[in-house]
Amino acid sequence: MGREAKIDSYDIAILRTLQENGRMTKVALAEAVNLSPSPCWERLKKLERAGLITGYRAMVDIRKIAPVTEVMVEITLSNHKAEDFRRFEAVVKTRPEVQGCWALGGGVDYILRLVLRDVDTYQRFMDELLDGDAGIERYFGYVVTKTVKNTADPIPDY
Repeated sequence: MGREAKIDSYDIAILRTLQENGRMTKVALAEAVNLSPSPCWERLKKLERAGLITGYRAMVDIRKIAPVTEVMVEITLSNHKAEDFRRFEAVVKTRPEVQGCWALGGGVDYILRLVLRDVDTYQRFMDELLDGDAGIERYFGYVVTKTVKNTADPIPDY
């Protein structure tokens, strides 16, 4: 399995089921996808080895632990050579505040999803990026006031 993975309807069912409940037992997963446990387990291991399943984690509502500010930031780089993109991406990969980073086509180069303590922390973070060697020309930040929907990537129908 690679970028164009050869998967069938059972594999899709396994992936979709695990997206909904990654803590299922092997037996419950097998029942949910209408397979016996051993073949289901073999398929699951194959999907993991192929990199289609990249991990298992809990979705935590951090706001119930501590107040946080979530900010979506549009980033435009000063220059647009391959090395400029690589340099920016290397910087954001090291920063724990960056919970998501997407390269875009069009008028904006990147969108970042930041989770920080407060707006002051956000501004200090951006000042560090601007003062550093990240190559940012301009940015626009948008404070998230409410999460309406937050799910895993949907698995398309085949």
